[in-house]
Amino acid sequence: MDALWDRGWYRFARRLESPNFGARPVGALVDLVVIHSISLPPGQYGGGHIQQLFTNQLDWDAHPYFDTIRDQKVSAHFLIERRGALWQFVSCNDRAWHAGQSSYTNKLGETKNNCNDFSIGIELEGVPGETFTDAQYESLASLNAALSQAYKAIDFVGHEHIAPGRKDDPGSGFDWTRLKRELG
Repeated sequence: MDALWDRGWYRFARRLESPNFGARPVGALVDLVVIHSISLPPGQYGGGHIQQLFTNQLDWDAHPYFDTIRDQKVSAHFLIERRGALWQFVSCNDRAWHAGQSSYTNKLGETKNNCNDFSIGIELEGVPGETFTDAQYESLASLNAALSQAYKAIDFVGHEHIAPGRKDDPGSGFDWTRLKRELG
């Protein structure tokens, strides 16, 4: 246990445990952060629907869109709301269910499939193609600095990069240059 982490739980995140996770494969090295975007219903912010989805508490009948995702069992390690509030649903020691069918080629040229096995998923409350808030970038920078200390050989990609043609988040509204600058 250190000042920032307790068994994979980040001390500065609001903890809300999801049942949607599993063990990482034996020997899996966490070397990837996957940045996503999500809003429920699409284009609407707040209301706690994302937290409800990740904890299997979403009222499927509360909005017509929810019926299209009925009974999905998904999670991410983290969610950053529009105002910058940071939530954690799954310990970074465990495998969250955020990437789905995916593939990543690392800096050494090795291609690995099933990115959930070796990645940490961060959801930004937003819609692909729209911009994100300064508060979200500030929270993301702090979290990513802590992740970079805990996992030395980590890379940062979008869901769109590991599942091209299937996913388009976080999308063109995400400022990768700003993220790289804030990471140093």
